[in-house]
Amino acid sequence: MRIEDYALIGDTRSAALVGRDGSIDWLCLPRFDSPACFAKLLGDASNGFWRLAPAGHETATRRAYVDDTLILETVWETATGTVKVIDFMPPRHTNPDLVRIVEGVSGTVDMSVEISIRFDYGRIVPWSRLIDGHLHAVGGPDSIWIHAPVPLRGDGHRHSGTFTIAAGERRAFVFAWQPSHLPKPDHMDPSDQLSKTRMFWEEWVSHCQATGPWRGAVVRSLITLKALTYSPTGGIVAAPTTSLPEHIGGVRNWDYRYCWLRDAAMTLDALSRAGYVGEAGAWLDWLLRAVAGRPEDLQVTYGVAGERRLPEQTLDWLSGYEGSRPVRIGNDAVSQLQLDVYGQALGCIYRARKHGMPPPDSYAWSTVRKLMDFIERSWDQPDEGLWEIRGRRRHFVHSKVMVWAAADHVVRAVEEFGRTGPVERWRAFRQRIHAEVCDKGFDAERGTFTQSYGSRELDAALLLIPIVGFLPPEDPRVVGTVDAIQRELTTDGLLLRYPTSEHNDIDGLPGTEGAFLAGSFWLAEALALLGRKDEATELFERLLGLTNDVGLLAEEYDPVRERQLGNFPQAFTHVHLIHTAQALS
Repeated sequence: MRIEDYALIGDTRSAALVGRDGSIDWLCLPRFDSPACFAKLLGDASNGFWRLAPAGHETATRRAYVDDTLILETVWETATGTVKVIDFMPPRHTNPDLVRIVEGVSGTVDMSVEISIRFDYGRIVPWSRLIDGHLHAVGGPDSIWIHAPVPLRGDGHRHSGTFTIAAGERRAFVFAWQPSHLPKPDHMDPSDQLSKTRMFWEEWVSHCQATGPWRGAVVRSLITLKALTYSPTGGIVAAPTTSLPEHIGGVRNWDYRYCWLRDAAMTLDALSRAGYVGEAGAWLDWLLRAVAGRPEDLQVTYGVAGERRLPEQTLDWLSGYEGSRPVRIGNDAVSQLQLDVYGQALGCIYRARKHGMPPPDSYAWSTVRKLMDFIERSWDQPDEGLWEIRGRRRHFVHSKVMVWAAADHVVRAVEEFGRTGPVERWRAFRQRIHAEVCDKGFDAERGTFTQSYGSRELDAALLLIPIVGFLPPEDPRVVGTVDAIQRELTTDGLLLRYPTSEHNDIDGLPGTEGAFLAGSFWLAEALALLGRKDEATELFERLLGLTNDVGLLAEEYDPVRERQLGNFPQAFTHVHLIHTAQALS
């Protein structure tokens, strides 16, 4: 299936992808970054899946989330009747559960269930047996207990069964993960958990302060961001998947199941603007724990509990999504220098305070000051930048702009909130960066800022110059940059991150990629700031039209093949959907 044929369910600790065909093809337990027990998404049926659907090869007639929740309802209309499958993961107190309730709507429908459990990303075939009516699968540290309301037959390391559902009937399947050394988990009431899960999401959404004509899309994006939050620690993952390709058949396949400071800061910015100050506070606590130590040891990405070692490796037994290899876990970006993350993190702390978060304590402010000390020592180094290039380091203009933003936000914290610090030195530092960027990062001949000092390439991240306040929108240099990017970096009206071709080795990788959706939202927001609101609204509504049937977006989009690309759903994309809706409203 295409990437957009999946929907997300989750419990704010992990998540599953459910396809239109009723198959769960991706699930990592017990955390977002744990090994998958269903990995068909990145391989084939032998790597694990769980399909529950009408017998035969029916595809869903329609599906939707139940109101403002993460409870998915999939409806099939068949020749003999109509059936609904309700999929959800209850917010957990101990170990994770996944519940699938089959409900007869009209007539009768013959149903089939097929489940293939594979631990360690599809590599380990577990030992399976029936115990007291439950299917129990165990392999190494992992075990699965499945309560099925119908008999399951084992054949070829899979289990399957058939049954008929009539109008008004309900049958529930409960899938529970447990460490293999522990006994069978306690029984849970599926109907009761369905009610509690609905109450959890409805109560959370009730605090949303978002308004405007696109509130529905904004709320769905906020729910998605909440679902990507690891609730025990406050960390936020960039996506629940790994290695979904930015180009079908290509090598640009990365593991996004970790907490990028940049992405998490932007996510918390969106949440705090919508009234979720508690999430902002939880993320700040996570940040302080993760970066504890020397400022120069700060990483761009961490594990959901703040882990620092995320070694990148390939899973050669997986064939990749539509043959896109290698399949990677871990991410070598942890070793990169990306100066812009400092600006994002310090900016998020400042804006969360503006939106009502209690003042940071002395320890938090001490951490901010230490980070600023490091920035002042290191800002003039080349880095790998926002795009985590695997070519040589450069003086990226966006990185320098975000260093300016870091200085700007600490100066404002002193001026507006009474924090203490060497504010005159910081003001001078801020001005020095501003002058250098305008001198070395601007191509006067073409009237545009460039990707890096001395280059002629453009970069979608330059659109953030007016958004972060580096220059006012009406400045001719901003107008020229927006026009140049719109003219030279768009494909069918959607924005590329930067030029990718055999003549441009900027990222050190072969091949091309799709249009970057967050960048397209940046363009819409920049156009709105320039006063071109009709043009901005037209682009924004086109982007909303690219969401799948349940309102989700991946990282990129292929306008030629008209399909989503990259890890899914992508927090970065949904963050900027929210920001653009707010700007246009």
